[in-house]
Amino acid sequence: MKLLKTVLAVSVMAFSAHLHTAVAQAKKEVPAYKILDLPRVDIKKFKKNKAGAYVIFDGTSMDGWRGYDKTVVPKRWVINEGAIKFDSQANVGKDEGGDLIFAHDFKNFELEMEWKVAKGANSGIFFLAKEVEGQPIYISSPECQVLDNENHPDAKMGVDGNRKSTSLYDMIPAKPQNGKPYGEWNKVKIRVNNGKVEHFQNGVKVVEYTLWDKSWIDLLQKSKFSQEKWPLAFELLSHVGGESKSGLIGLQDHGNDVWFKNITVKVLK
Repeated sequence: MKLLKTVLAVSVMAFSAHLHTAVAQAKKEVPAYKILDLPRVDIKKFKKNKAGAYVIFDGTSMDGWRGYDKTVVPKRWVINEGAIKFDSQANVGKDEGGDLIFAHDFKNFELEMEWKVAKGANSGIFFLAKEVEGQPIYISSPECQVLDNENHPDAKMGVDGNRKSTSLYDMIPAKPQNGKPYGEWNKVKIRVNNGKVEHFQNGVKVVEYTLWDKSWIDLLQKSKFSQEKWPLAFELLSHVGGESKSGLIGLQDHGNDVWFKNITVKVLK
């Protein structure tokens, strides 16, 4: 009888171990994907400001910009009073929206701009992004949140305010939260340097994190991009920037009116 119990116990343990392994393997299964190789621009053709940063939007031209997974600028993105505006009311087809990207891969850099939103609006700033066929930009890119904190429901979702303005979306809340109300301009700076990332909002550092290490994986696992919830996003974001550790800058179409101006990028060594 003791021998039978022992055999049964071992069998149960073996089955449990097999089941655990099978579940773990299922969680790690990543769908096939394709990274697109669409046209890029030479950053050196753009002028630098006095601080040595490239001016990638000067208020008058969309040179260097195009739609994500597109070769032209979608018609809902327009120049309005010296700013790039996503115009939700534009009288054009639905396919004339989508996220906007600057077509150059940046590795170590300081990205600066100003943004404002209409009442209740939501958007985002992406970086180190890849263009993944048939997938949204945020499947491969960290997102610096752009939001009307007072009137958009996303501000009350997530954890501890990690979906409010200038937060690392759904992962780290911006603290202190010093975002300005809708209709007012906010200044944002994102510094990426050898994996260390900092977000600044209106002159104050509000977020800091490190890519590619255990702390980054832990952040992903606690977010909507976890291995269990979204295997492909987890795979791409775990290795954000790919082998080159570089990628595109993007502005999000979330269906709401939003403006961006004075956009510059300082390339770091």
